[in-house]
Amino acid sequence: MDNPYHSCFHEANFGIINSIVSVRTYTEVKKMSRISEEQVKHVAHLARLAITEDEAKKFTTQLDAIIGFAEQLNELDTSNVEATSHVLDMKNVMREDKPVKGLPREEVLKNAPDKQDGQVRVPSILD
Repeated sequence: MDNPYHSCFHEANFGIINSIVSVRTYTEVKKMSRISEEQVKHVAHLARLAITEDEAKKFTTQLDAIIGFAEQLNELDTSNVEATSHVLDMKNVMREDKPVKGLPREEVLKNAPDKQDGQVRVPSILD
């Protein structure tokens, strides 16, 4: 049987995930499934992704393994770790907010592929 954890993504971009996911055995993941194939299909539908049955099974296995590794973080003792929003000391530097005149509506609408009642018309994204 092929490795059920083999990623469809390019190894250079997702190599760490492939390495982590490959550590667990197939039966280990099957025993304690945290995400269902139906949930994977539902999320794919919401994201407007067309996936095959084989891809749904593969993604279910991969996502379940990833969730399992994330759950392992709950086992760490973090009582002496200071809460942080980022691992590096970050400072947000922003320019002063100065109001400026925008483009004229006619100019903007001239470039819009579809317009209606003085507004840009876009395709509906909700079912």
